[in-house]
Formats: sequence, structure tokens, C-alpha cells
Amino acid sequence: MSLDQDALNAQSQHWQTTFNDNPEMYGTEPSASGSYAIDLFKRERLDQILELGAGQGRDTLPFLRSGLALIALDYAPDALAEIAAAADASGLTERLNLREHDVRHPLPLPADSVDGVYSHMLFNMAMSKAELSNLAKEVHRVLRPGGWHVYTVRHTGDAHYKTGVPRGENLTENGGFIVHFFDRPMAELLSDGFSAPEIVDFEEGGLPRRLWRITQRKTTETSNANYYKEISQ
Repeated sequence: MSLDQDALNAQSQHWQTTFNDNPEMYGTEPSASGSYAIDLFKRERLDQILELGAGQGRDTLPFLRSGLALIALDYAPDALAEIAAAADASGLTERLNLREHDVRHPLPLPADSVDGVYSHMLFNMAMSKAELSNLAKEVHRVLRPGGWHVYTVRHTGDAHYKTGVPRGENLTENGGFIVHFFDRPMAELLSDGFSAPEIVDFEEGGLPRRLWRITQRKTTETSNANYYKEISQ
């Protein structure tokens, strides 16, 4: 079926409402993937990290406590306000830069400006295959040569895959949330300009959710420098 673009666009307001109604929706403890990324980034002696889809700061504050400098993006302004308040209460604002941003648009950073990029289930959000490809190229653009990209995604082995309301491609809506489930070809498609993805299967939360943790390193230039122009045509 074709993409239901109206349903995808409505997800921003749905997430804003959800965060407002559930101030600690995912808890306050760091995710397993966040802890892994902190260990990797510290071991590789990285400093400037970009977090995509920071949400309510489950992994944001642990990144700051580890001594990393962090730029955290999310398109829900109230969620960012929660992070700002928590960081201020913990004395962690000095190395934090919060920005409201929708990752379906080019990232608001110059090329080669960060050492690492991290996200937890952000690539599962209500984005088309073309938008995900654009985002992966944007991650590549803002990473310095040799920089690391760590992200997690629910995959086609998840119990919710192909249940609920189909929204086109591998997008399915369950309980008001639209998820783009990944298969191996999708992970490989987003690896242009990166090392071969290291994919680790893990579980989290109810059901439980079945996820991949994907780790890769910027190695070369991407094969398509004009991707935004081409997708928009």
C-alpha cells in the first residue's frame, strides 16, 4: 500500500501529548544501548556527541554524567523542557545543548562537527524509507571522519510487526504509535559511507520489544551527495 503521509505527519502531536501525559514514560534509568554507547564513546576518547530523539532524557543525563558534551535534539518542546529542568537540578547544563528539531529535515549542524551520534529507536519513528535514507546521510555528513554511529531499531522479528494498522512500507500503527520496522536490507541501505554494520539482537520492555543495536563508523563519502534534491523531485 502507499504511504499514509497524513498519519505520519500527525505523530509529532501524538508524541507531544504522550510525553505531557506520561512524564516518566520510559523511566529514569539509562537504556542498555545508552550504557553501551557511553562505554564505546569514552573508550574511543570522543567528546562531542549528538543525540537524536532525546525524548525525556533517559539516556541524555547519563551521557552528561559521563563527562561527554551533548547536543540533544527532539521535536517535542515540552520533553526538551523536562530535560533542561533535570539537567539544571543535577548541575549538568554546562555541556548540554538542547535544540527543537524534526529529523525529517536536515540536521542543524555543520559538516564534520561531532564525534559520535546516538539514538534509541529514533529510526523507528514515522518516517518513510526515503526520509530514513536522508537522515542516515545527514548523520554521515555531521560526523567527523572516523566518527561513530550507534542506533537501535525494532525489527521484523518483533511481535508487533505486521499487526495493527498498516501505514505503508514497513510502517505499522499500534496503540496510536507508528513504527517503521527494520529488516536487514534496510540496515544495509543506511550504511552508505560507513563500515559494515555490527548488528546485535536484544530485547527491552513489554512483549518484549525485539531490537537491533547497530554500530558503525564513518569511513568514506556517501555515494549520493544530492539526496535531498533528488528525493524532493
